[in-house]
Amino acid sequence: AAKNELNSYWAAADIYKVKDEALYKKLQYGRELVSHTAKYFGPRGSVRRMNNGLNCQNCHLDAGNKIWGNNYGAVFSTYPKYRARSGQVEDIYKRVNDCFERSLNGEALDNNSPEMQAIKAYIEFIGKDVPKGEKPKGSGIFVLPFLDRAIDPVQGAKIYAAKCQSCHQANGQGILAADSVEYLYPPLWGANSYNMGAGLFRMSRFAGYVKYNMPQGVNFPESQLTDEEAWDLAAFVNSQQRPSMDISSDWPKIKEKPVDHPF
Repeated sequence: AAKNELNSYWAAADIYKVKDEALYKKLQYGRELVSHTAKYFGPRGSVRRMNNGLNCQNCHLDAGNKIWGNNYGAVFSTYPKYRARSGQVEDIYKRVNDCFERSLNGEALDNNSPEMQAIKAYIEFIGKDVPKGEKPKGSGIFVLPFLDRAIDPVQGAKIYAAKCQSCHQANGQGILAADSVEYLYPPLWGANSYNMGAGLFRMSRFAGYVKYNMPQGVNFPESQLTDEEAWDLAAFVNSQQRPSMDISSDWPKIKEKPVDHPF
């Protein structure tokens, strides 16, 4: 029954079935950029050195294909759209550059660059089978119900030590791959992590993300964390030091600001 249930969830369109060679190359480059962003734009990037060394895939798991793994399932179907954070209608370029400037704590990509065009083509292609305006099941991040108590960073520290630090390390700085270009396990705080403008800096987003994706190897509908553990983990990780960003113009209409954003 669970298997049949999963069949109703979003599945990415398969780029490897594309026959048009030029399109296939573009989509493959887009996937490569999402999977290994640091190779191209990290501190040792081959195209330009302009971000913290994380890969898009560190937050958008399996190159944006995974159910509830912060995937791209609803991007093509729902953009352009109004976003309360900026108070304006945004296109896919703006959405991608938000990640470059916030989660990758770096600079925006030129919209006309081959890299931006490849990323955009890839995101649009894998979501092309979703009807316009619809959000498919399993797209984005799972929404966890709020707890009936305050979330607890002290409890979160214990959960982190038990279930997270073997990969992300006790100091939260992750582990660099042998080539020192990409992270094997990304840093969760400190100078090379996402900044305070990033989506995962919202407690609800972080908690929903780890619930069905962490520790590594966990897949929906299985989980190794209770809802309470996921929330407390968010409290611990997001109370650590990380890069700042000028977010004074975020949520210009204050009544649209999510209750759990800390500013």
